[in-house]
Amino acid sequence: MGNDQIFSGKTAWITGASSGIGEALVYAFAARGAVVIISSNDEAGLERVRSACKDRSSEIITAPFDLSDTSCINSLVDNNLAKTGRIDYLLNIGGISQRASVEETPLWLDRKIFEINYFGTIAVTKAVLPYMIRQKSGHIAATSSISGRFGFPLRSAYSASKQALHGFFETLYLENKKNNIRTSVIIPGRVRTAISLHALDPDGKEHGRLDEGQAKGITPEKAAETIIRGIRRNKREILVGGSELTMLYIRRLWPWLFFRIGDKIKST
Repeated sequence: MGNDQIFSGKTAWITGASSGIGEALVYAFAARGAVVIISSNDEAGLERVRSACKDRSSEIITAPFDLSDTSCINSLVDNNLAKTGRIDYLLNIGGISQRASVEETPLWLDRKIFEINYFGTIAVTKAVLPYMIRQKSGHIAATSSISGRFGFPLRSAYSASKQALHGFFETLYLENKKNNIRTSVIIPGRVRTAISLHALDPDGKEHGRLDEGQAKGITPEKAAETIIRGIRRNKREILVGGSELTMLYIRRLWPWLFFRIGDKIKST
């Protein structure tokens, strides 16, 4: 595990902790001796994750809430700090995807996706930030996507909400480097999670299908190890995935080639 003793005795708060990458990160931090606060809107899922950690020496604290309604977030942060005394790592993993074209996506659905992916994430971040400033240390991570770096069919609101996170967290880093607060933006490609199952269709209902490309992605456990390594190295962008990450470099270096390839990308 390299220098992973740096996580021992520290407190990590993970949203989206009841499944997928978030769940895998809970186990990864717990295995390294961290106190872990776990959040999502799935209370039964959080209890399952907490129970799975019973054989570990780490303390697991459940703090359920819904990213689409963060009106309780300040009191939730206060409650968590009363139990742990500090928050060293905040990992914003929770979010939702989309499977709908631009013309069939009603504006209320665009707003809902932004409320969860962007406003939910920054609400948690803004609530935790003052405490990290006072303790003069902390590391905040947010989950983007490779489609947070370029457009992708059937992902207009999802892509836009993830691209917005880059601007916010780059600014957060520049403003708070002086406070010894680090930031990372996690950029997953294809990871074998349930995100496509829960993606929203034009009616705001769950897509209900596992995308073919995603089914061939890396495991959440491998993704978690990559993220842990990136946080340990203070990387501002943490790329997670396989060969699909090549598209990031193509988009940056050869935009014309990206759009030629993009015309042929399968939308699922």
